[in-house]
Amino acid sequence: MAYVIGDECISCGSCQGECPVGAIAEGDGKFEIDAGTCIDCGTCAGGCPVGAISQE
Repeated sequence: MAYVIGDECISCGSCQGECPVGAIAEGDGKFEIDAGTCIDCGTCAGGCPVGAISQE
C-alpha cells in the first residue's frame, strides 16, 4: 500500500527531500505521492513535521 499525504499538509516540502525514489512532487495546494513510484519505505512519513502522511 502506498503512502498518501492528507489535507494536514502545510506544503513545507520536507517529505520530498526524504523520498529515496523521487515519488513526491508539489501538487495543487499540497504535496502528492505517486503511488506507482512509491516503494512503501515510510521515510517520508517520519520526516513530516505535521504527521500528514499515512499509508493508504
